[in-house]
Amino acid sequence: MSANDIAVLGVGMHPWGKWGRNFVEYGVAAARDAIRDAGIDWADVQFVSGADTMRNGYPGYVAGATFAQALGWTGARVASSYAACASGVTAIEAARTRILAGLCDVALVVGADTTPKGFLAPNAGDRPTDPDWLRFRLIGATNPTYFALAARRRMDLYGATSADFARVKVKNASNGLTNPNARYQKAVTVEEVLASPVVADPLHLLEICATSDGGAAIVLSSMEFAQRHAASAGNQVRIAAVSTVTPTYPNTVIDLPDMATDSTAVVPAPARPFKESIAHAAYEEAGVGPDDLSLAEVYDLSTALELDWYEDIGLCPRGEAERLLNDGDTSLGGRIPVNPSGGLACFGEAVPAQAIAQVCEVTWQLRGQATGRQVEGATAGITANQGLFGHGSAVLLTR
Repeated sequence: MSANDIAVLGVGMHPWGKWGRNFVEYGVAAARDAIRDAGIDWADVQFVSGADTMRNGYPGYVAGATFAQALGWTGARVASSYAACASGVTAIEAARTRILAGLCDVALVVGADTTPKGFLAPNAGDRPTDPDWLRFRLIGATNPTYFALAARRRMDLYGATSADFARVKVKNASNGLTNPNARYQKAVTVEEVLASPVVADPLHLLEICATSDGGAAIVLSSMEFAQRHAASAGNQVRIAAVSTVTPTYPNTVIDLPDMATDSTAVVPAPARPFKESIAHAAYEEAGVGPDDLSLAEVYDLSTALELDWYEDIGLCPRGEAERLLNDGDTSLGGRIPVNPSGGLACFGEAVPAQAIAQVCEVTWQLRGQATGRQVEGATAGITANQGLFGHGSAVLLTR
């Protein structure tokens, strides 16, 4: 056990769906589940770390205080974090840092969202200096456009095919069949995926994640508190590392919301591109490598992006993700299952909650509680995603 380890005492979720209710309702339900799972009282929580949502007015911008008020004011310290899709991990890091600094023993991290119909878009209003606004206004580049560009890149560089992409959806849909928190619990075939409408060539509708409502929460504590609190603390799930790295100049792979990459004409490319550096930082901190992992939860905004993540987190060399998928290595029962929860393919995006939900899933897997989708003998897992504008997001958990 490292001096930087903290314990995951409890996890909870509000099921993903399209419920159309206030996001606070989802966050409070998830928080109460996590507190109950931790076996503590709400009054024991000393710090509340909220992941913000930008689509729910001022309460969404101050999510930490919003959830603290809804759960009942106790005088606990509070913080609110926004880092787009990385908001959940930024909120986790705020809580972890406070625990490791000795400023609190127990912290609650909560994220929840209520999303509009269709794909996500920049907030309303004219902001000609905002790159996210400009990509919509200047070239009409929606999120699926970027996902399609990444898919075309895989096809051109590594020979990926539409059937390869479709098999990612088939795998994740199968994993999500028995997940009670998943929005979509339906098996699909390669033929059905390829028969769905093309949204942004080469990607089909069933290969791009939907937008969803949902909430997730975790209770974190110092290892000392966990040892006092639980007789089984020796087998406690622990967070061994958190990565929130930013890109290194020059950034040579296009990412939302940028419309061009940096040049390497005068400065060589860094040893690792941005997404690869996210997991690398977590491995370095934890002293754990990709060969030690039992599972991974990665951000499958599209099927092709999941394949990129296989290489970014070191499961295989560049260009071999399709082989890994087609050999069954990333399926349940394979060498390194990826997205045993069903991933975003089965959940959809609830932006401030999703990175926290990834930690919930890995915790259930390490406890042996992921009924119907359990990775047998799981001892270590990593989560990975990235937030708009260069927010790295990875959590490495062990038991």
